[in-house]
Amino acid sequence: MNRTANTLALATPLALLGGAYVSQYGFGLYPCEMCWWQRYPHFVALALAVIGLARPGQKVWTALAALAILASGLIGAFHAGVEYGWWEGITGCATVAQAGGDPLEAILNAPIVRCDVAPWTLFGISLAGYNFLISTAAALAIFGLLRREGGTK
Repeated sequence: MNRTANTLALATPLALLGGAYVSQYGFGLYPCEMCWWQRYPHFVALALAVIGLARPGQKVWTALAALAILASGLIGAFHAGVEYGWWEGITGCATVAQAGGDPLEAILNAPIVRCDVAPWTLFGISLAGYNFLISTAAALAIFGLLRREGGTK
């Protein structure tokens, strides 16, 4: 049974999205445009993992969730490279952080969140870098679990 792979496919995006929202709303680390790009595949992975749990005999849903998790990780790798100055990012990639209240005042007083600046690092690794490391490792682990369990369903 592919329950372990399904659980990992559900837990990974839940944990990473949870961490992203805690950092955003708890610590004021507003996401830039590329940060949002990393979240979208995790939302897709969540939906696919839920379908995979509802249909445990069909591994395709878990495999698709793993692909979505891997996609987020690869976007994170690109974003981390932009933050570290290894390559140039998308021109004009910046977001205005909005915190509610009067929309015009919020826009005028809100800081610009740039994609090429890491707002937080731990051991020299940015949040995008951690997304790359965690998502890629989780996706590879899911693929390994599915392969070990055999079958093509």
